[in-house]
Parts: sequence; structure tokens; C-alpha cells
Amino acid sequence: MFLKVETAEGNGDEVLRESVIEKALVKEAKSRGGMAVKFVSPGFDGVPDRLVLLPGGKCAFVELKAPGKKLRPLKEKRKHQLEALGFSVYVIDGLEQIGGVLHGIQTT
Repeated sequence: MFLKVETAEGNGDEVLRESVIEKALVKEAKSRGGMAVKFVSPGFDGVPDRLVLLPGGKCAFVELKAPGKKLRPLKEKRKHQLEALGFSVYVIDGLEQIGGVLHGIQTT
């Protein structure tokens, strides 16, 4: 999978942005016959970024972060709430995690 890595302004260092990881997740889910739809819930802040839907009725929530970034407290709270309801919630902060997460969703 080829992806352009965006460059940080000013210093020329290459940084992997959350948007690059998000685009790669959408592309890989589609290649597996599924979708990674943007999840927006007006009036209920802190929900995960994407709802991944895969063949066979498999689904999970996915929160995307730039490498090394942590979940904000509200995002952490929503993650725990969804998990308490029995939903799977994954946090991805690197391109190398996408395949494993999608495999995990497909096999659970």
C-alpha cells in the first residue's frame, strides 16, 4: 500500500498525520469489501472517528490518532461506555496497525 506522508510545516521533517492513517483505513476496509464510515453523533461528543462495517455483519468502532498521541479524557470515557455495551473499539495510531485491526474485526 503506497501512501504519501505529509510534511510538517517549517522544519521539513516527515510526520504521519491522523488524516493519512484515516484515508488508509478507508481504502483498506473498501478493499476487503467493507466500509469505514465517518461516525458523527450531534449532541453526543467524543464518539470514535469511524464505524467499520465488514462482510458477514462484522462491525467495530475505530478511533484514529497521530502516532504517539493519547485519547482525550472524553474519548476514553466514550470508548469505555461502548465497550461496556459489548462493542469493540480500536485505537489506531500507525499505518502498520490497520491490517491487524481489520483482521481482528473480521474474525470476531
